[in-house]
Amino acid sequence: MDPINRGSEEYGHDTEGDEARQGRGVPAPAPARARVVQLVTGGLLLTVNPVDGSEIEPCPPGREPEAPRPRTAEERAEATRAAAPPVPAGPAAPALPLLERGEERERLAGIITRGRSARLTGPAGSGRTALLDAVAADCADLAPDGVVRLSGHHRTPTELLHELFSAVRHAPEQRPDRTALLGLVRDIGAVVVVDDLEFGGAALDELLDAAPECAFLFAAAPDAPAPSADTPIEELRLEGLGRGGALKLLESAAGRTLTDDEANWAGDLWFESEGLPLRFVQAGALLRQRDRLRVTPAEFDAFGALEEAFGPTDPEAAAAVAAAAFDGIDDLDVELREIPLPSLGEGAAPAALLASRLSRSAQATLRFAVALGGELPHQAHLPALVGDTHADAALGELVACGLLSPVGPRYRLATGVLTQLVAHGYEHGAAERAHTVAQHYAWWTAHPSVTPDRAAAESDALLAALSALVSGSATEDDAEHRATAVLLARAAAPAFAAGLHWGAWERALRAGQESARLTGDVAEEAYFHHELGVLAICAGNLERARAELEASIGMRGVLADKRGTVAGRRALALVADLSGEHGTPPAPRAEEPVSPPRGTPALRGPATRPALGPSAAKAPLPSGPARRPAAPMPAFPDFADEGPTLITRPDTTEDGRRPGLKGLKGGILTGARRNLVAVGAGALLVAVLGTVVTLGATSGNGDEPVTNSVTSDSSAPDGGGDGAGTDDEPPTDGEPGETGTPTASGSPSPSASGSASASGSASPGASDSASPSDSPSATTGPPSSNTTPPTGRPTPTRPPNASSSSPRPTGSSPSPSSSSPSPSSSSPSTSPSSSASTSEAPVNTASSTLGSGPSASDTPA
Repeated sequence: MDPINRGSEEYGHDTEGDEARQGRGVPAPAPARARVVQLVTGGLLLTVNPVDGSEIEPCPPGREPEAPRPRTAEERAEATRAAAPPVPAGPAAPALPLLERGEERERLAGIITRGRSARLTGPAGSGRTALLDAVAADCADLAPDGVVRLSGHHRTPTELLHELFSAVRHAPEQRPDRTALLGLVRDIGAVVVVDDLEFGGAALDELLDAAPECAFLFAAAPDAPAPSADTPIEELRLEGLGRGGALKLLESAAGRTLTDDEANWAGDLWFESEGLPLRFVQAGALLRQRDRLRVTPAEFDAFGALEEAFGPTDPEAAAAVAAAAFDGIDDLDVELREIPLPSLGEGAAPAALLASRLSRSAQATLRFAVALGGELPHQAHLPALVGDTHADAALGELVACGLLSPVGPRYRLATGVLTQLVAHGYEHGAAERAHTVAQHYAWWTAHPSVTPDRAAAESDALLAALSALVSGSATEDDAEHRATAVLLARAAAPAFAAGLHWGAWERALRAGQESARLTGDVAEEAYFHHELGVLAICAGNLERARAELEASIGMRGVLADKRGTVAGRRALALVADLSGEHGTPPAPRAEEPVSPPRGTPALRGPATRPALGPSAAKAPLPSGPARRPAAPMPAFPDFADEGPTLITRPDTTEDGRRPGLKGLKGGILTGARRNLVAVGAGALLVAVLGTVVTLGATSGNGDEPVTNSVTSDSSAPDGGGDGAGTDDEPPTDGEPGETGTPTASGSPSPSASGSASASGSASPGASDSASPSDSPSATTGPPSSNTTPPTGRPTPTRPPNASSSSPRPTGSSPSPSSSSPSPSSSSPSTSPSSSASTSEAPVNTASSTLGSGPSASDTPA
């Protein structure tokens, strides 16, 4: 082990990069797996898949989640810390007292102690949040489930109920439906503090009725909807501070005693701002900045220590550093510059002046907040967005100046700050900054190390970036911005769904669908439609789910996306099951036909067959006497049998019965529809076969003798007797007669030469006038004594084999006829051959007849 020339075997990582670049040695890292989460909601199993889309199905047995349990004290404390805004980095803001709020504090605590609810209203910047924190601390041990802090900013009553349930009960990977949620929340006993409430009226009544064991303390702006007249809630309005309280608050914010000029300036500011505490917090920040600017940088750094250690700095930065050690101290050895007090207008709207005296990172942070409509990303994202490794300290500067206010677990611009900054040009380049934030969040949200809870905590800033890109004005970079919005929505929506923040999930899907529509990305638009359909199923809105899923299936069908189409159809089938569309169809009315149009089989359901009586027997078939039908075997076991098909539509009486008929027993057609179709098809087949046999018998040529060959519609006889008198002479003993069951021949051969003849022959018109026989037998006389009766269903004849041997020719040929015989008077005799004597199948004579040459009547003389 040489300490100077180390070998790679000592650590094993020196040549790892070279081997990886050469394609050998260390294998390439495997791609990160997609974050797939399964949730149970309302008896349904939701699989959140960021790649292929979410799937939903009935929850299988054994997959049911555990019953929710109450959180322990440690878990409640952790949930409280997670709901509070983070402690900002950088210099700590001065601690500010709660002045002139003792009466309101005691009154609110008394209302909560009695188990009632209260609603606190007041203008923005009046100190509502600080008063709520004080009352919550007074009621910490009052309720069994403690104090729950919620934010009503962009929240609905249902979302607040879900957040209340999550804060008090431990139920991982499950989101109860509304029915189960109401049952679970009803047993919660806690003091619920809701800040920035945005709804009232019936929605507020719904929230109060859902949790009757909870005492609510709301804080809302004066323009928020008021509660109903009969709502059991007490109103309390918060006013501004008095002159004395405002001056004390200003001294606390400035960190020193006010001079006479500053006290007079503060009195004018109190009159202008009506005593709002936020204005005096910002005024205290202006005084602190003025104190720092009064210190001369040359006096503080006379020996160039700062410049030697940190390099040349601008005067403002040097003044800020120097004033940090002499804040509020009158030192005779330090020369102070004269900095005038801010004007009354600057004191009433101090955002621009305060921002101009902050660090560059803080100013860049303010520009990003303006681009996002007032929302501020978490301080951990500021170094990546601003491009400064110490940019997270900018959050502390902004909070100390009163430019930010807490909203739930995050910060946003204080009231009036956004308008003041926009007026001073801070919105310049807002579209590009929003695009930068969207790109950062698209990468960060899709990273496997980011948990759904962390992504859900950033939902407001993320949705603000989405809204800024979707609603941006049409510019040359508009297509790129909207494409980034699609990527961000595609990455954030599954994270919101897995984090159980379904309000943000829906807003992200809506923004993504709109962005995909504007960019023309059909595949992504189909994905968002599918996700919206799944969300609608979870919410119980089946009609909306059907519309969204059908739109998704149509788009994916155009794109030939088989996997997506199958997933969409599966979800659509679940919608049909939940809506009960597969139930028993309603019974038809008396005047309507029972069978569906064009013979479509009915849906699955209980089969109902009318009872068959004596009068319901079928008509006799043409081939023999009438028989009672046996129990029919269903052709389609999965479909219900139906009643008869009504041929006519007779009038009905008032009681719904048909005149002349007594129930189903009096109908003529009472069998199943398929039986009627079978009977009709059999009769038609018999008629066609009879016509073809008759045409074959009467289409012989009278001039040329029949060759000694066997055709497909005749068989070679056993003897070599003359076959000319077969039409009139009865069969002799030992010779088979006409049985009506033709036999199969060995191989077909043409029976007509196709040459013209001058003599008369059977014309095709003879077959038109002849009526088909009612049975396979073509004879008109009674059958002989040795006639074999026809058996059951005739079996089809095997196709002729070309390689079979030709049967021996007959001894004689039939004599030509001078006139065309009637098809119904006689028929050619068919003798059984030795090769097919046991066959009972009828011969298909259509092939030989249709395949033969033209008859004499068709050929010109």
